[in-house]
Amino acid sequence: METDTLRGNPLSPNDSVSAELLSPTGYTVLAVIMGVFSVVGIVLNILVIVVTVRHRQLRQPLSYALVNLAICDLGCAVFGGLPTTVTSAMGYFSLGHVGCVLEAFAVAFFGIASLCTIGIISVERYIVVCYPMGAVLFRTRHAVTGVVLSWVWSFVWNTPPLFGWGSYELEGVRISCAPNWYSRDVGNVSYVIVYFLLCFAVPFSIIMVSYSRLLWSLHQVTRLQVSETASTNRVEVQVARMVVVMVLAFLVTWLPYASMALAVIMDSSLYIDPIIATIPVYLAKSSTVYNPLIYVFMNRQFREYAVPTVLCGWNPWDSDPQISEGETNVASFSKPQKVSPEESLK
Repeated sequence: METDTLRGNPLSPNDSVSAELLSPTGYTVLAVIMGVFSVVGIVLNILVIVVTVRHRQLRQPLSYALVNLAICDLGCAVFGGLPTTVTSAMGYFSLGHVGCVLEAFAVAFFGIASLCTIGIISVERYIVVCYPMGAVLFRTRHAVTGVVLSWVWSFVWNTPPLFGWGSYELEGVRISCAPNWYSRDVGNVSYVIVYFLLCFAVPFSIIMVSYSRLLWSLHQVTRLQVSETASTNRVEVQVARMVVVMVLAFLVTWLPYASMALAVIMDSSLYIDPIIATIPVYLAKSSTVYNPLIYVFMNRQFREYAVPTVLCGWNPWDSDPQISEGETNVASFSKPQKVSPEESLK
């Protein structure tokens, strides 16, 4: 029986190597998991886009970044999650070489744009909290510039494999494709190193610096608010909790994948079991569900419009006590300004 190959990797449903990687039941389980992630991610991100378009009150500078994040995650779910669901159910990659390249490019393109957008959101939140009096403003033009830059940056660094610098290859249990981390070819190695530094390390550094400075600035403010110690301490804990959730979500979804790729590049003799290598892939693709939940549905203003849309007018958070007790003086180092921490952080 004939087999299709993709740079030496078996693509036939009857290929013995493919059959040894995972049992039919295992592939079915992966298909179900990815199918759930994909469908839920598509529904949530479409809801984010529709609700924002329908309600003018949500069209703030930050909304441009949040909607852009939803578009990126929607692209990952449609062009990455759904094909992976199908190939998982079939037990082998059935889309051929062209399908592998297109799927890998699409996932990488939308994925890196998503990471850049999260970086933009972290900068916006730092500016709003730390410069509330307008010393530094995050306006619509800044949001639009950041959105455009995220797409351009992602496009620039994901197209080289299409033209010979680097390549796309099957990964994990060979039901999805990605940049070729395993090749020792000079072109592949150099591309992956540059790709890791500019498309993961840079957004990650921006996120960590922005949120670290945000927490430090808020901590300094609470020390100055002697008369409102209890209130400001509650706010500091609340904001810190939100930041920790955002950073942990980023690390859980993307750090394992980036670490695995870097480890393979640094040690050519390193062997990672294909089943183990598949776990970071699924974690990264699960971000299409976590991102809208963390960055959008934890936003009180957005939730007030989105939840009634889903629940036919009913909003269980209408009487949320945190709304009334969440306001305090959050200031820059020079002048105070009354800002709701939920609004400023989100």
